[in-house]
Amino acid sequence: MARYRIRQLCIAGVLVASRAGAAHAVFPASAVRRCGPDAVVAGTVCLDKYEASVWRVPNPTTTNAIVVKRIQLGTASRDELTAAGAQRLGEAFDNYLPCRDTGQGCANDIYAVSLPSEIPSSHISWFQAQEACANAGKRLPTNAEWQVGVNGTPDPGPDNGTTDCNSNSGVASLTGSRRDCVSARGAFDMVGNLAEWVADWVPASTTCLNWASFSDDDMCLAGASESIAGPGALLRGGWFTSGAGAGPLSVQGSSKPIRSLDVIGFRCAR
Repeated sequence: MARYRIRQLCIAGVLVASRAGAAHAVFPASAVRRCGPDAVVAGTVCLDKYEASVWRVPNPTTTNAIVVKRIQLGTASRDELTAAGAQRLGEAFDNYLPCRDTGQGCANDIYAVSLPSEIPSSHISWFQAQEACANAGKRLPTNAEWQVGVNGTPDPGPDNGTTDCNSNSGVASLTGSRRDCVSARGAFDMVGNLAEWVADWVPASTTCLNWASFSDDDMCLAGASESIAGPGALLRGGWFTSGAGAGPLSVQGSSKPIRSLDVIGFRCAR
């Protein structure tokens, strides 16, 4: 019988076994250890540091392929994007066509970029946001991943217009400009500013019951509709007119994924 030499080493909690000189390793799920400069570590994912600005990049597979690669690596700058002829979308109105609300026509067209000091893109449907993340090599975060990322962000308070979370100004603020509106993990503007699409869908809700004495954040996940044609996609965090209803626990499931409004934006994860 062949003789086998088994060597077991515990390295950072991972058991590595080698047999007859050949290594066999089984790696358990582990936390992400390093993210790009545009993101923060949130549990097992890299979550964008800022709400997304959406850019249409011309010639993304030819002359601007390098710019697209830098977007996917999280290192693209505004100067690089504008030098490449990229167009900012969703800043003041819905101008995503030919990328449609259904997500059709969006591949290799619109790209989500996490940048500071930008008006985050709004007027965007869930499907368009999903495609913008996918083109950037990312995805929409799940509801649970978003919750890990937002933890530590303060409730909006009075909204002093400069440092508090933007919950009562009537207009979106530049990303990262509200200094104190940052989570324990370093993500900005997850409370107020724009409500953010996450990946999860639910039966379309019809009623907001809030969290009773637990929290004054909005909680619109009740009264599932039997007449609304379609599900509700979850929106998190509240927006720039939510007042006290904005917050780390703010969640509503009444918006169809096809919906696009000036208060709705998103951020990506990978």
